[in-house]
Amino acid sequence: MSKIAQIIAGELNIKVSQVEKTLSLLKEGATVPFIARYRKEVTGDLDEVQITQIRDLMLKFEELEKRKKAIVKSLEERDLLSAELKSRIEACMALTELEDIYLPYKPKKRTRALIARERGLEPLALEILKQLDQKIDSFKYINPAKEVPNNDAALAGARDIIAEAVNEDASVRQLVRKLFLEHATVASKVVKSKKEEAEKFKDYFDHSERLSRVPAHRLLAIMRGVNEKFLKMSIRSDEDRTVGAIKHHYLKGYNFSTKQIGLAIEDSYKRLIAPSIENEITALAKEKADKEAIEVFAKNLKELLLAAPFGEKKVLAFDPGFRTGAKVAALDAQGKLLEYSNLFIVDEHAKKADLEKVRDLCNKYKIEVIAVGNGTAGRETEAALKALNLGIDIIMVDENGASIYSASEAARKEFPDLDLTVRGAVSIGRRLQDPLAELVKIDAKSIGVGQYQHDVDQNELKKGLDDVVMLCVNSVGVNLNSASSQLLTYVSGIGPKLAENIVTHRSKLGSFRNREELKSVSGLGNKAFEQCAGFLRINDGDTPLDKSAVHPESYFVVKSICKDLNCSLKDIVGHKLNIDPKKYIQGSVGLQTVQDIVKELEKPGRDPRSTFKSFSFDENVHTVDDLKRGMKLPGIITNVTNFGAFVDVGVHQDCLVHISKLCKRYISDPNEVVRVKQQVEVTVLEVDAKRKRISLSMVD
Repeated sequence: MSKIAQIIAGELNIKVSQVEKTLSLLKEGATVPFIARYRKEVTGDLDEVQITQIRDLMLKFEELEKRKKAIVKSLEERDLLSAELKSRIEACMALTELEDIYLPYKPKKRTRALIARERGLEPLALEILKQLDQKIDSFKYINPAKEVPNNDAALAGARDIIAEAVNEDASVRQLVRKLFLEHATVASKVVKSKKEEAEKFKDYFDHSERLSRVPAHRLLAIMRGVNEKFLKMSIRSDEDRTVGAIKHHYLKGYNFSTKQIGLAIEDSYKRLIAPSIENEITALAKEKADKEAIEVFAKNLKELLLAAPFGEKKVLAFDPGFRTGAKVAALDAQGKLLEYSNLFIVDEHAKKADLEKVRDLCNKYKIEVIAVGNGTAGRETEAALKALNLGIDIIMVDENGASIYSASEAARKEFPDLDLTVRGAVSIGRRLQDPLAELVKIDAKSIGVGQYQHDVDQNELKKGLDDVVMLCVNSVGVNLNSASSQLLTYVSGIGPKLAENIVTHRSKLGSFRNREELKSVSGLGNKAFEQCAGFLRINDGDTPLDKSAVHPESYFVVKSICKDLNCSLKDIVGHKLNIDPKKYIQGSVGLQTVQDIVKELEKPGRDPRSTFKSFSFDENVHTVDDLKRGMKLPGIITNVTNFGAFVDVGVHQDCLVHISKLCKRYISDPNEVVRVKQQVEVTVLEVDAKRKRISLSMVD
């Protein structure tokens, strides 16, 4: 553990003790949000990102240990494990180094080198490898009975053995790997027979650039083209440079033997080393590109999940449509469905009675805001509603993934008798009230803020996105008496099974009055209670502390403060306290915990999300045909990538602001200046309707 902790600490530039204590907490079952929020003194105030990095690096080392055990077992079974080899394996701290050590002992198919050994040519190969100046008698290895008919065949077999030895030389592989990483070029070409079909990959029909400089999105785009059989891709280092480096590493002087070794090296590189290292570097480049793409997705998802909630307001939600009408749902302030209908209110389909029905619903349920999905007929529905002059805010809501939720098991369970589109309308309304609470019901990959999400490693993507959802849910906190099982699932220490048990307990016995009652939930033991209690809120419960982020394990600190101030809990909750935090340090409660408690008491259960800000598209722009060069338009950012940001200007198609057009100064990362859901003003630069590309600028 100590050596691993040292490596992790060095990589993250933190203390070894911080790593060791964090790993100990994780091993005990503590979650990242819990450690970051309630164990600051233990970890030395590490944040969620650092704790997650420690966890992930430890998981990599655990996988390395599993691989070591598998290799040792394989070597033992074949009686190939020497003490020296075992020592080398155990000392290994990198997977590539481990595989290089194992390569010579790896079970092989019938190789050219193996055939040459069977023909008795290994002594000749070993003699050549000595590189002595003396003449080598290769003729004595001629043996027609063993398919070695002449001297050339004998030397060729010896070179096959040498070529395999060069390929399995760990130092050679490290050298070639280094040259690939530094100098390799990634090249792509179109499959000629599919040139017309491959139009969307036109930029990569004859493309070449240094691998070390290719951005993640471009590499993933090329790889998608390869997977779809439209492109061919290769990653190669400079052959002359690389072969020359291997010869320099191997050869001593110049004689008959070195000439044979040189020929073997050339063959080894072309036939064995280059294809193997290319596969390895391709996988490494893909892994790096995946990581960057997942990080982009995670940043966007975090902004989306933490988007400002409109709040607990009565909503009339529209899932728009032309031919089939709009599905309309009236919701109370907590998102409960009150009534639904199917109304025709746009264009030639509009019915006067349906328009009046909208007005009636607003009056009947005292509607405070109208939510309109931004899909098909969204802008037209918005315009029709504005024409009614209802005196109510009309907000366009991003409906990405709403259809996925509508068909989900969760939606069917809640609304078994409702049509999919009515469920979609409910989801749209709830998204406006509280984006986080509604979006957690949808597979994060379906929310629409990723880049090449279907091309990256799906397990790594899920893990990365689950981390984001969990951190967002726990940073906001969850109302224990109203949260869905999907939302509760992401609370620290709970998970799907306990979430269902909590909802079942709530439905049978009514609302929780205090956090302690959680312990009566089936399956929720002391460890789960420790992990989840601080993130669950109970409004109007037995104690005001239960609606705060103060953990029950620290309630005694608050009681001490009350005693010293000679007042009740109600007197201090919601007020700024003038106390010395150091006075309340005791046991496991340090200064940081006390300071957090004081902040929380001042604003109990405070929502870290920003205040909702209304937004409207240009009323004169509805389709791509309405766009003209030079137009200045309001827009809202829907996706941020490494090469720019996509903006919705209300034409049912996202438009791109290239990174060079995001601001006047140079930036390397669009996240420096923009984020998902940010409201911006843009200028139309170019409209290419045929290729469905619209270019915008935020600086012109």
